[in-house]
Amino acid sequence: MSEPVFVTSRENTLLKELRKLSTDNTAYRKAGRFWVEGDHLCSAVLHRGLKPSVLVVSESFWPLAPVEYAQAAIKIIVIPDALFRELSGLESPAKVGFVLDLPLHTVLQPGAATVILDRVQDAGNVGSILRSAGAFGFRQVLALKGTAALWSPKVLRAGMGAHFGLHLVEGLALSDLDALAVPLVVTSSHQGDLVQKLDLPHPCAWAMGHEGQGVSAELMARASVFARIGQPGGEESLNVAAAAAICLHASSLKLACN
Repeated sequence: MSEPVFVTSRENTLLKELRKLSTDNTAYRKAGRFWVEGDHLCSAVLHRGLKPSVLVVSESFWPLAPVEYAQAAIKIIVIPDALFRELSGLESPAKVGFVLDLPLHTVLQPGAATVILDRVQDAGNVGSILRSAGAFGFRQVLALKGTAALWSPKVLRAGMGAHFGLHLVEGLALSDLDALAVPLVVTSSHQGDLVQKLDLPHPCAWAMGHEGQGVSAELMARASVFARIGQPGGEESLNVAAAAAICLHASSLKLACN
């Protein structure tokens, strides 16, 4: 375990970077690393066997910090509680966080069970879909241009640790999906059978579209299978994250039965 470094200046280079990472949704792309805070996300990092480059803790939390946090980090920084509050995106600052390097291997995996995000813009929706993908065995998520930044602070918090078990690729153009070697399944309120009645292919790629506009016509034209979600209550449409959970769960049930 490395020796902790005590930092008291808010002008410290690392703290300046962390303030930007915690507030700017796309700062991680230039920095090549991202920031997570709180026991839940830090524990999820370690559960997946990832090694944080820096552990950052507040002075009041340092004596209480789990030893595995300190053992896992390459470097340990201890800062005053007031400075930690400046880094936090939470109403009640968690007093502990990790800095991690972005994954290096972000090449599309042609045969993987996949979720495609087509301009899904709400961070909460994106994070929720990532959680459903992980829960139901879809290990690859592909984000087309216009989708909320996958490693932004809000998406990381909404994902609740799902990021660390998924293969994530973002900033893709529609033509990049040519590399996929699995059938594309799209939800539609106008065509296709009810999702629970379909003989869903596995592996496959489910496409989830923009909150207002849905899946683009161009992506719809690539679909091999169309699925409808029955809504006997008569609502016009479902939230995209709710629709994703239903569809991915249906796929997982088909897999379990095979």
